[in-house]
Amino acid sequence: MSLLVIGINHNTASVELREKVAFGPDKLSEALQQLEASSNVNGSVILSTCNRTEIYCDTKAAKSKVIDWLTQFHQVSPEELKPSIYVHEEQAAIRHLMRVSCGLDSLVLGEPQILGQVKQSYSDARDAKSVNAAVEKLFQKTFSVAKRVRTETEIGGSAVSVAYAACTLAKHIFESIADSTALLVGAGETIELVAKHLSSNGCTKIIVANRTRERALGLAEQFGAKVISLEEIPDHLAKADIVISSTASPLPIIGKGMVETALKARKHQPMLLVDIAVPRDIESQVGDLNDAYLYTVDDLQSIVDSNIEQRKVEAIQAEAIVSEESASFMTWLRSLQAVDSIREYRQSSNDIRQELLAKSLQSLQAGGEPEKVLLELSNKLTNRLIHAPTRALQSAAEQGEPAKLAAIRQSLGLDELK
Repeated sequence: MSLLVIGINHNTASVELREKVAFGPDKLSEALQQLEASSNVNGSVILSTCNRTEIYCDTKAAKSKVIDWLTQFHQVSPEELKPSIYVHEEQAAIRHLMRVSCGLDSLVLGEPQILGQVKQSYSDARDAKSVNAAVEKLFQKTFSVAKRVRTETEIGGSAVSVAYAACTLAKHIFESIADSTALLVGAGETIELVAKHLSSNGCTKIIVANRTRERALGLAEQFGAKVISLEEIPDHLAKADIVISSTASPLPIIGKGMVETALKARKHQPMLLVDIAVPRDIESQVGDLNDAYLYTVDDLQSIVDSNIEQRKVEAIQAEAIVSEESASFMTWLRSLQAVDSIREYRQSSNDIRQELLAKSLQSLQAGGEPEKVLLELSNKLTNRLIHAPTRALQSAAEQGEPAKLAAIRQSLGLDELK
């Protein structure tokens, strides 16, 4: 087995180039089959996300052949692609896959989504019948390493996006956000990400308020949310335990008086308000009200920055685990090579034994003296078995290779005779 990784990612290539060499789901099976047929690849997995395209394979072919296939498949010129390509072989390839799967090579350090993407790529490759036993073993080992990293470190335990930080705050303030009602003001990408985080944490009661109803409807359909206009916010604010706002409004949408009225109607049950907008959507004086917990984008960013630093600390331990596990897997791979060599050596010795034994039996059947036949068998068997090691010893001595000579002596057990 000869492991090889060839790829580009967000650190080496532009978005435009990454788009050119991306493998869509409709092309993946065909690509895997073509790769094996044209590049002398025994097993392969293609990982293709918005941030990376990587080919993991077990191959005896030159890496240039796999790179040539990649350029030809996507009709990209070698001059455009090759400067952005990185190549990892053997243990470096193992370590790279493990780092990718643990989120150590991601744009956002420690992000958990990449592991799911690696698992999906492996599953797609299995469906395409492009996974051999060695690649299977590598990916299964990688998944267990990623699980170990998540268990033994906090690499993915801290919020590192403003949207995620907003949801984390809600989880700290309310016993269960599954029982909470969330009012999301705006319908842009940030609010959509907030809705995804809330939904993944069990929040099912979501209200979306937006200036244009059409834009909000698309978001509402994804999460089963109710849609209202910005003018209707005062009528629904008292129902909201969590208010998260991110619009492009030049003036505040939610004022102190509006929140004060809502809190009275709520009988002073706490309300979390998170203002991600710049300029602000929520008047700063809201923070002076009892039972109103107001956080701005600056508050969240300080949380995010602190958590990023914490992830960097956790990444040190994660890197140590990956180094240990990749070295262990490489040792296992080398042991497979020894198994093949041992099998071949045993077969060769047995062939010699069978050949000489057959000749000896013929001599006995022809009336030869048993003692003489046995003596001849033992001499010939010894000479044939020691022929190759003897030549190897002589060659190492003649070529002035003491390390090689010592290795051969050790393998023959000569040093144990001293």
